[in-house]
Amino acid sequence: MKPGVKKYLPLGVCLFLVYLACSIWSAASGLLRLAADASLPFILGAVIAYAVNILMVFYQRRIGRRRKRPMGKAGRMACMLGAYLTIFLLILAVVWLVVPQFIACIRTLVRQAPEAVEQLLSVPVIEENLPADMSSSLSGMDWGGLVTQLLELLKTGGSGLLANVQAVVSTVFSSMVTWLFSLIFSFYLLWGKEKLKGQCGRVLRAYLRPQWREKLLGGLALFDSCFHKYIVGQCTEAVILGLLCTLGMLLFRFPYAAMIGALVGVLALIPVAGAYIGAAVGAFMILSVSPVQALLFLVFIVVLQQLEGNLIYPRVVGSSVGLPGIWVLATVTVCGGLFGIAGMLVGVPVAAALYQALAQDVRRREAAGQEETVREEAEQEETE
Repeated sequence: MKPGVKKYLPLGVCLFLVYLACSIWSAASGLLRLAADASLPFILGAVIAYAVNILMVFYQRRIGRRRKRPMGKAGRMACMLGAYLTIFLLILAVVWLVVPQFIACIRTLVRQAPEAVEQLLSVPVIEENLPADMSSSLSGMDWGGLVTQLLELLKTGGSGLLANVQAVVSTVFSSMVTWLFSLIFSFYLLWGKEKLKGQCGRVLRAYLRPQWREKLLGGLALFDSCFHKYIVGQCTEAVILGLLCTLGMLLFRFPYAAMIGALVGVLALIPVAGAYIGAAVGAFMILSVSPVQALLFLVFIVVLQQLEGNLIYPRVVGSSVGLPGIWVLATVTVCGGLFGIAGMLVGVPVAAALYQALAQDVRRREAAGQEETVREEAEQEETE
């Protein structure tokens, strides 16, 4: 092959692949979507296994330090089951704190709606500018009956939301089966992770050159480090923020302290936007008790966010992720717009890994360039 052809061959291949992707994009996207739907239990299982493995390894290290000897299969099984049980109990505790009080808040809002409308209509500005027929219809509206009619409408399917009960049952059953298979797959992944790691290593040694294998393993190790540090740091920061929010609300006698604290802590796992979503939901719930307290709660959350962002987060998470704040905000905005909440959760560690890989490559190239400059200067001095 001629040197000129060999030089421009990668560019030609890339252009051909771009043309091919554009021409068959609709069919290819359909196949990719079908493959993603079919492999969804395995993807979810791998995600669950990765998250549970962090807690499992933590338990193994703690128990191993005390026993001071290698852990057997029974110990590994106990640590794995303990990790699953811990996560399950945490989810159950959050649901137990949030759901009952949220339902109670909705009922309170429904009961207080007539009184709130009467107070709103008694404001002079609104009373003067609102038409008389609209004012009379709002003041005489049966809010309880309206909510009952809405629920009946949803049940009977008049709006088309729950018209097909069979479809709803099928969707729920399909989701349950998907999560069940995901849990089973994650269990098998964790139980045979050493064997799976050895098999992957043998395949890489058989089919990849040593240089390519080292680069691939280095990249995977970088991604694993970023994801591990991000998950541990975010969970620790979320627990601290939730506890501080609960204690502060109890101190200032805000209602729904435990529920809103748990909700703020869980939503804090979403970078940047999570805590503000929790604050909005909390203010809405407190509004059912007192509008003044809802306003004071927003002030309290803003102060807590400043305290957490400037003092707690840098010390707990610090620069472990290694991604500047401006890129965190950009990543959350772009990935959230493309992939929703899942994009917000996954986008930050992926962007951090890419950022660190780029920074390492830039430092390596700069060092190589400096060495080349020093060598050229030394050769020039010898020549002179």
